Amino acid sequence: MSDVRPASMKRITTPELAEQFIDEQIAAIRAQVGGGKVLLALSGGVDSSVVAALLIRAIGQNLVCVHVNHGLLRKGEPEQVVQVFRNELGANLVYVDAVDRFLDKLAGVSDPETKRKIIGAEFIRVFEEEARKQDGIGFLAQGTIYPDITESVGVKAHHNVGGLPDDLKFELVEPVKLLYKDEVRVVGKALGLPDTMVYRQPFPGPGLGVRCVGAITRDRLEALREADAIVREEIGKLPETPWQYFCAIPDFRSTGIKYVDGKGERYMGWAVVIRAVNTVDAVTATVPEIPFSVICTIRDRIIAGVDGVNRVLWDVSEKPVATIEWE
Repeated sequence: MSDVRPASMKRITTPELAEQFIDEQIAAIRAQVGGGKVLLALSGGVDSSVVAALLIRAIGQNLVCVHVNHGLLRKGEPEQVVQVFRNELGANLVYVDAVDRFLDKLAGVSDPETKRKIIGAEFIRVFEEEARKQDGIGFLAQGTIYPDITESVGVKAHHNVGGLPDDLKFELVEPVKLLYKDEVRVVGKALGLPDTMVYRQPFPGPGLGVRCVGAITRDRLEALREADAIVREEIGKLPETPWQYFCAIPDFRSTGIKYVDGKGERYMGWAVVIRAVNTVDAVTATVPEIPFSVICTIRDRIIAGVDGVNRVLWDVSEKPVATIEWE
């Protein structure tokens, strides 16, 4: 398949067009792979999930999915990957618990770019180790989509598999590389993936590592994970949701008061910063209005339910000047 999208190619906007695309790709995958085995780094994001579901239909157990839990995923995401792909779709799934390995490497590292490099390099090492444990792998599947080809050079950064050693000599399988993100979602729905996976919000490659601002500590990371789940749940109830919404925890503490046996005591706690934006291309972004009652509900749930947090802040900065992510 060429890396150039044909002018005659119809945009996939309906279930019927999605089913046609699925049939065509299953045939193309079988023609390319034959009886060979394919390896896929399955993050649980929409792109890799749709590729996994396509390949499961095409070649079944000859697809080996590797899901690496680096400890920087959102609440419930590793469990969802196992439930959907191993338990529901019957995938040949390898689950790698690498939480300690990643967090030990990140201990004391505060520079955002250094954190990104550590996470990316460690992911490649873990994935390489798992790849070498497999016998007969000849192909590497990736969730490359069309904007990755037109807007960047090389392999999509958040898959982190572009740096695998040359001696592995895998041939690439990229069945959705001519699709835009909205088309990938239509295909995902047609493949029966759950909405929570198909419509998952954009998530940075380093995951919560760039939302736990500064040097990552396990307690602050866990507070972030819990607070983020509350933010996503409550804003997700709105009739119209923003393009992206999440929270960050900066690396500083402020004074708060907690009551023990009816007596107030001062203590130092973290602040949770909530970020919600609307955008078309992520180059610029505006801040939508969120009902104050929703903000108060989020505040109350976080303060009452997330250990170590005593303040909830709202980020109303637009892009530019502020970026969407905090790091």
